[in-house]
Amino acid sequence: MNVTHAELETELARARVGVDASELHGSLTGFLCGGGTIESGRVLQALELDVEEEGARGQLDAHLQALCRDCRAALDDAQMGFEPLQPDAERPLTERAQALVSWCRGFLGGFGLASAQRKQDLSDDGNEILRDFGVIAGSELAVDGDEDDERSLMEVSEFVRVGALVLHAEVAGKRASGGAHPGKRVH
Repeated sequence: MNVTHAELETELARARVGVDASELHGSLTGFLCGGGTIESGRVLQALELDVEEEGARGQLDAHLQALCRDCRAALDDAQMGFEPLQPDAERPLTERAQALVSWCRGFLGGFGLASAQRKQDLSDDGNEILRDFGVIAGSELAVDGDEDDERSLMEVSEFVRVGALVLHAEVAGKRASGGAHPGKRVH
């Protein structure tokens, strides 16, 4: 089951979770990239999010379980098929730009939650990616809707996509090597 941005947005609003679809996907991705693990059906608990409308929880949990499975698979995909969950390309450019800002804000929160569970040393590149995500998360991307803005948003989106993959690979590499910094010898 591939969960679309619109479907997730509807379920989050119905359950009154307090985050939008992009921010939730960013949080989930950041949590997974930071090395966090999520027990089956416990996405909201892992991300420390509350549901105000418990009656809507069942459908939301099913969507989140599918989203988590898909996100994990995409991050581990050797073909680098991961994509941040964003509104459809037909949506207004301003909406898509704001969704990318929300995604980065969520990513930083999720990465922080996962990293808080253990000591996490990142490479200089990894730290720079996190700083850049912070700049994006704190931005208000101004767009006029012309071709240059569309191209710029695509470039920033690609940077975010690749940055998430780099962080995931770096943290996964450290876990596989027992915490040693990839590329460095331990004597």
